Amino acid sequence: MPPAAAMRPDTSESPSPPQQQPSPTQQQQPRPPVPPHELELLAKLEAANRLIEADAKSLGSLSGASGHSRKGSDTSQVSLTSGTSSITDRTDEGEELWAKWSHIVNNWEEQWKKQNGNIRELVRRGIPLHFRAIVWQLLCAAADAPEKKLYAEYIKTKSPCEKVIRRDIARTYPEHDFFKEKDGLGQESLFNVIKAYSLHDREVGYCQGSGFIVGLLLMQMPEEEAFAVLVKIMQDYRMRDMFKPSMAELGVCMFQLENLVAEQLLDLNQHFQSQNFHTSMYASSWFLTLFTTALSLPLACRIMDVFLSEGMEIIFKVALAMLTLGKDDLMSLDMEGMLKYFQKELPAKAEADPEGLLQLAYSMKYNAKKMKKLEKEYHVIKSKEQEEMTELKRLRTENKQLRHRCEMLEEESKALADRLVRGQVSRAEEEETTFVVQRELELLRHTHLDTTHQLALANEKIRSLSLLMEENHSSRQSSIEEITLKQEQLQQREEMIECLQEELVKVRLREAENDALIRDLRSRIHELEEEKKTLRETTPDNSVAHLQEELIAVKLREAEANLSLKDLRQRVSELSNQWQRHLQEHRPESNNSGEHTAHSTPKKLLFWENRHNETQKLEEELMTTRIREMETLTEVKELRLKVMELETQVQVGTNQLRRQDEEIKKQREALEEAETRDKDAAARLLEEQRRYSDLESKMQDELMKARISDAEKTQAVAELTQKISQLELKSQEIATEGELRIHSMDDSDRVRELQDKVADLQAEVIRLERRTTRTGAPLQSGRSHSIDSTDDDSKFRADDPSLHLTIAPVSPTEPPANSFAEMAEKDANMNVNKVNSV
Repeated sequence: MPPAAAMRPDTSESPSPPQQQPSPTQQQQPRPPVPPHELELLAKLEAANRLIEADAKSLGSLSGASGHSRKGSDTSQVSLTSGTSSITDRTDEGEELWAKWSHIVNNWEEQWKKQNGNIRELVRRGIPLHFRAIVWQLLCAAADAPEKKLYAEYIKTKSPCEKVIRRDIARTYPEHDFFKEKDGLGQESLFNVIKAYSLHDREVGYCQGSGFIVGLLLMQMPEEEAFAVLVKIMQDYRMRDMFKPSMAELGVCMFQLENLVAEQLLDLNQHFQSQNFHTSMYASSWFLTLFTTALSLPLACRIMDVFLSEGMEIIFKVALAMLTLGKDDLMSLDMEGMLKYFQKELPAKAEADPEGLLQLAYSMKYNAKKMKKLEKEYHVIKSKEQEEMTELKRLRTENKQLRHRCEMLEEESKALADRLVRGQVSRAEEEETTFVVQRELELLRHTHLDTTHQLALANEKIRSLSLLMEENHSSRQSSIEEITLKQEQLQQREEMIECLQEELVKVRLREAENDALIRDLRSRIHELEEEKKTLRETTPDNSVAHLQEELIAVKLREAEANLSLKDLRQRVSELSNQWQRHLQEHRPESNNSGEHTAHSTPKKLLFWENRHNETQKLEEELMTTRIREMETLTEVKELRLKVMELETQVQVGTNQLRRQDEEIKKQREALEEAETRDKDAAARLLEEQRRYSDLESKMQDELMKARISDAEKTQAVAELTQKISQLELKSQEIATEGELRIHSMDDSDRVRELQDKVADLQAEVIRLERRTTRTGAPLQSGRSHSIDSTDDDSKFRADDPSLHLTIAPVSPTEPPANSFAEMAEKDANMNVNKVNSV
């Protein structure tokens, strides 16, 4: 049987005389209530056990002498009569306490309604070990809870938290004998209860701190009852909200405790604030594990007694009491020193006087209304923080949207600025072209005015000639026929002159147009040459396809130029033929005119010569203008050829510029994409850095908590191992000494013999201890205690199942024990055999 199994009392309502441990199947069966006379017998038996414990301390000093010698100091040899009065008083108190608790347990509902305050006061003084399991169930109303029936089904069902539970079981009370063995009964019971609760309350599931509470319950009661009590603790004592994933209730408790410390321990609170020492750094494990990891198991059981009776109030009071206890030491420490003090020195200081700690806790001020007010304030603060967080998230999203919108507006403004610049450039170019066109138009107007003036002068000359002809008409009557002929010729000449004048006007207009065109082409040539220079400075594109297209365009333009040159040559040849024909026509006319002059008068000769000279001049002027026209046309063609060449060069250059612009646009787009990627990467980097800093702070907090819990666990384990080693030897001495005390009533000689045997056994134990110390495995020796050492009695917990009296009801079929002597004799024989085996 595991050592902790003896610590679990039976779930019956009253104790019974010691007998053999019932099987698990017998424990599960319902049992009838114990009659009153048996309760009295059990009370007497408990008093006898306490008497044995007291005598064991008086006889413990006999083991100080070596061998069979009994010589020692006067204080080590205590007579049997020296402690009779104190033992009698303690026995009376124990009997009275047992009677009270037996009566309360048997009539729980009635006593709880009538004497609620008295029961709470008894609970504060401490529940007896054998009544603790059933009283815990009655205090939290878990005795008849329906959760017990669901426990068997939960054990058969698989839980998603099984792996985590298995991992953490080995860390729960690792030095305790009941939970020390891997896959043993204790670890399996702990696993079953935690797994059942994770299935029962899937919202909470499993939290690591709950394992210590379950372990404390399993030390007192079976699995089903521990599960029912755990459910009640979670539901009715604010622990469920504390173990939820959000741990909102833990934050409330920390806020309430911080305000209590600020109110009752102002100096200590100011010191905590100056050192940036938060309440959660030392008090979170107190509330999550109900001091099971911070204090020893007996003191934790006392706190659990009051917790089930009064609720979370006792946790606040004990926390304030511990802070009050270590206030003077904490005021002189820094943050790291305070952490170490809370891990090691403060629990040891509390363990030195557990009853004083509890009395100090009971005297602490606690106002339930104020705690409710603080809870409401905490929820208001949290709601405000939540609203601020939502508002902050909203503002961040709006900020991102505004930044994106600003970037888009900047891009649009850049595009509009580019368009504005291009528009201004194009407008300037159009203004330049309009200025050039206006100048050309003014020049054309000037040339038109000159031509109209010359035409007016020619008309005036014609009118004057007509007047002269009219004046000479009377004198030329003799030669009417000739005059008519001349008039006909003159009319023909006039028509010809008019035609020539019209052609002259047209030629001059063409000449003016050609001059304007030449100027335009020269300016264009100048611009193209400048563009050609700029294009020569730029790096040409070696794309074969574009060069082929440009070569084809140049060849087409060259073909057009060749065709225009051919047309020009044809027109020049035609003009030269006309000139030759004109010369041939005028030579015979000059001969004929010589013949006519012989028969005419001098006036007529002068007139006709003048007429002939004027017409000839006009014809020559017409020919010269045509020749000039052809020359200008040739110049225009040449200039057009140059313009075509320059246009081809400009087109090549523009193609190159267009390709370069496209490449520049692509590079800009790639650059913008790279900048956007860099911005996104920088934003992600900042977000990851924030997350990393948050995770790092969380990891530091968790590491600090883990170190604190590990230190507390190691300290508790070391203390427990030391106490267990002391109590194991003490239990052997008590058992043997109890047997001697029982038999001393009948036969003093037999008592002396048994005392001699005990002395021999103690000497043998001392010899074995010395041998083990020499071999490197020291054995903790028992310490002598006085009769009045009540502290050791309160801490006493034997691990040997044979040294505990298990409370079990008397079966109706089995006859009760004949006398206490027979039962004591059987127990003594068993203890002697065990001592001999040791």
